[in-house]
Amino acid sequence: MVGGPAVVVAQDATELAPVAVQGHYDNGVGKSDAASQGVVLGTLLQDIPVRRPGEILEAIPGLVVTQHSGEGKANQYFLRGYNLDHGTDFATRVDGVPVNMPTNGHGQGYSDINFLIPELVERIDYRKGPYFAGNGDFSSAGSADVRYRTVLPAPLLNVTTGSDGYRRALLAGSTTLAQGPVLLGALESMQEDGPWRHPDRMRKLNGLLRASSGDAARGWTMDVQGYAARWNSTDQVPLELIDSGALCRYCALDPTDGGRTARAVLSGEWHASDAQGSVEASAYVEHYRLQLWSNFTYVEDDPVRGDQFNQRDARSLFGGALVKRWNTGWFGRDTSVDVGGQARHDQIHVSLYDSQARQAFATVSDNGVGETQAGVFVQEETAWAPWFRSIVGVRADAVAMDVRSHAYAPNSGSANDHRVSPKLLFVFGPWQRTEFFASAGGGFHSNDARGVVSRFDASTGEPVERAPALAGSRGYEVGMRSELIPGLQSSLALWRLDSDSELVYGADSGGTEINGASRRHGVEWNNHLALGTYVLIDADLAITHARYAHDGANDEAGDQIPNAVGRVASLGVSLRRVGPWSANVDMLYVGGYPLSQDGTLRAPPAVVTNLRVRRDITPRVALTLDVLNTFNRRYFDIAYAQDYRVTPTAPVVADGVTVHPGEPREYRLTLGITL
Repeated sequence: MVGGPAVVVAQDATELAPVAVQGHYDNGVGKSDAASQGVVLGTLLQDIPVRRPGEILEAIPGLVVTQHSGEGKANQYFLRGYNLDHGTDFATRVDGVPVNMPTNGHGQGYSDINFLIPELVERIDYRKGPYFAGNGDFSSAGSADVRYRTVLPAPLLNVTTGSDGYRRALLAGSTTLAQGPVLLGALESMQEDGPWRHPDRMRKLNGLLRASSGDAARGWTMDVQGYAARWNSTDQVPLELIDSGALCRYCALDPTDGGRTARAVLSGEWHASDAQGSVEASAYVEHYRLQLWSNFTYVEDDPVRGDQFNQRDARSLFGGALVKRWNTGWFGRDTSVDVGGQARHDQIHVSLYDSQARQAFATVSDNGVGETQAGVFVQEETAWAPWFRSIVGVRADAVAMDVRSHAYAPNSGSANDHRVSPKLLFVFGPWQRTEFFASAGGGFHSNDARGVVSRFDASTGEPVERAPALAGSRGYEVGMRSELIPGLQSSLALWRLDSDSELVYGADSGGTEINGASRRHGVEWNNHLALGTYVLIDADLAITHARYAHDGANDEAGDQIPNAVGRVASLGVSLRRVGPWSANVDMLYVGGYPLSQDGTLRAPPAVVTNLRVRRDITPRVALTLDVLNTFNRRYFDIAYAQDYRVTPTAPVVADGVTVHPGEPREYRLTLGITL
């Protein structure tokens, strides 16, 4: 995908003295088009402890990954003052296959990356803001492209045991066939109960088989992936019950919540490049299934059978992308022109039921949805001088939605929409190993097809306001990146992002939630320092101001955006290969944030520290100890303001606070064997 500097740029603009920094990031001067763009190297993921696969994305500065339910569910993401829910404005791809699911049974843009295998990740290319022509739906706040390795130095076997019933085994390796491609295979099995009084009983099985041939100049890869998981959920519970002692910190109010999911993916890509340009082509086909049982209001609506609901999603999808680059000498300057496009079609059966103890007893909505998305773009990059280059692009996207309601015919129908998004980036420098950036662009996210087409609330039958199929955004950023201090890569970005509407389809209720336009601005400061050969320090700070564009939006007092995180700071220190020892300590600070629009309800800040210590026993055998939440801090993964009732005779609590507690200290010990 487009997102990096052009293949041909003026020689005197990029001839920089080499700096030997083997760190966790490849964010040096001359390698990015914007101050907030960068690359996370897979070596970081081998150094740091993570509680769950999704947390590898926290290596992207300013991004927070949490969980408000069972471990098999998609994570909750926070970036640039957005509660991204499960991925609404953050696009994720794994080797070119999009992870976000439009018109999902649980949430628009649902992004479940529990199938990721961290040991296989070669790099993560990340971008923030809607400035990049190669990015379309769900990428207003940012995007990440996860790239797997094509070869492993040697086969590996990792076996992990830990607290709360955690068990994991990974077997992976690669081999080169005689006069043929390289084959890479991986098989992962994991189980976990967690600290919950009603155990999660998370069970997953995950596999990958990859064939590849060629090199960076010309080659191909083909992948077959399979993943299945099932789990119980301890969803968020009322804070007042925990504080009063009426409910234990890790107890559930509905112990029958949970879920199961599966996916099977066949994908491939081909690329070729020379002095005249390059071409990249990719395609994928996937079958995906999800069932969730959740209960967030307990017995507020139905005192007899409770408020549990069952969300189901079964879909087949296919798509692909093609990008052609020409390196030219237009205007007497080194110039590259990219022309490309992406398309996907999802054929979906998505439904919502009232349930009790996982037994559905009433249909709220049942829909067959066909959704097609397509986007094309043109982007030109020109090096006008040794100290200045520009990137100008435009992107056009269209979506076609067809909804057939099996439960309520008046909610059937079709909708179409399109959007044109201009992009503009300027890069100045380098001077004294420092360069400056200015970026602007338009973006969007699609809305759930049911919210776009349906005329009535699926639960109440009341008329609802239809959502636009595509909700637009506009972003602006200025920044700088410097390597003036030897061993230090530092970047500073000041940004603004305006959204036309935060209107989303509430899959939990089967209706459209109306939210107003918003404005966000902030500053990000990222630093990656190598002290000699052994010590790496990563320190990042993100400060965001997020507000609705108009006071009193949504017919509520105030202008604060609930669950908009305003402060995120992280510090990581790695000690690498000091004799047979290595160590890493990571600290993440998430500032307090509003839970209500008037700001009267707020979530407290959270600080979590994780520790990893590794001891190489022999050149082929190592022991690694992870201590998660090292200081056993009490914190909340997420908090919400909502109405609820906990018993049939209790009054309804209006504007109460529910929380999902963060997990206590946990130990994990891994035996790693290189075969």
